[in-house]
Formats: sequence, structure tokens, C-alpha cells
Amino acid sequence: MSDFFERPPAADQTLIGRMIRAARLDPRLYAEVEADPTSIGQAASVVLLAALAGGINFPGAPFVILFGGLLVALAGWWLFAYVIYLIGAKLLPEPETRADFGALLRGMGFANAPGVVKLLGVVPELRGLVFFVAMAWVLVATVTAVRHALSYTSAWRAIGVCSIPLLLSQLLLFAVVASITESPEIHQGMAEPPVVLP
Repeated sequence: MSDFFERPPAADQTLIGRMIRAARLDPRLYAEVEADPTSIGQAASVVLLAALAGGINFPGAPFVILFGGLLVALAGWWLFAYVIYLIGAKLLPEPETRADFGALLRGMGFANAPGVVKLLGVVPELRGLVFFVAMAWVLVATVTAVRHALSYTSAWRAIGVCSIPLLLSQLLLFAVVASITESPEIHQGMAEPPVVLP
């Protein structure tokens, strides 16, 4: 347990290397990005890649919708990190909790790394299962990130702090994507202009 909070030695700093370690739930990765303020750009890239992996599953979506989805993903990342920061650091801290919002934000960004598996949802029959697995995997990674960023000794406290806002955000995102992609404009490219009779 003591090595959970240990700062790792120099390790693979590439985006892909860090994403693999984040998806493997390596607690040392979360310690690394917590201590590295310059990793915020990589964290944002992970959020965007995970959102793009989900958006690619809907090839008929206009560019403006896909671009809007990326902006929503970034805003959602910041918003839910802030909500978890308020709950975990202000409402339910442990005596050892020493919270820094930036560190939490970076860790939660990398926790989105498993969301890249949504690429496998290009097979329509697998889409629901793939999205569910991705959501559950991201939740577990987020618990790891939050536990480290908030210095929790209890995994259950981290689970409680993360579960409700993260599940609500993922379900809301899935509902928005589903409602957008079920519109006739998406399936037909563009809606036919109304016929005006003389």
C-alpha cells in the first residue's frame, strides 16, 4: 500500500506510453501526471482522442456535430473534475487529503484513455457492449486517478466520490450522441428541402 503514493522514477513520457499505462491502471502514472503540470496538454489530448473514438462510430455525422462533441468532451472533463474536486476535497475529505484541482484534472484526463476502445464500436452489433465496457473501464481508471490525487487510503471513498457524477456524465453523453445520430439528417446526409407548391 505504501508504494501507491510513491513518486515514480523517470518513465515513458510519450502520449501513447502514458495512455497505455493509464489504461493499465498503473497508479504510478497518476502520481507522475499529478506531479507534472506540463502534462495538461497530453491530458486534454487523451480526452479528445477518447471522444473522437466514440464519434467515429457515427460516420454520417456532420463535421460541425463531431467538432461540437469534442468541445463538449473538453467542457465535461473540466466540469466533472471540478464537481469531483468539490465532493472529494471539500465535502468528503480524509484527514490525509491534500487536494490540487490541476493535479486532479490531469489525472482524470488520462483516466479517459480506455475510452479509445470505442473505436471497436464501428461494428454496429458490438457498439452497445463496447460503449458499456469503455464506460466501466473509464470509471475504474477515474477512481484510481481520484484516489491518488486526493490521497485517499480508502478505495471505497474514491468510488463513492466518482460514481454518481461520472456515470451521469457518461449516460448523458451517450444519450446526446444517440439522439443526434438517430435524426434523419444524420442518416440522409442533409435533410431534403421542403417542397413548396406554386
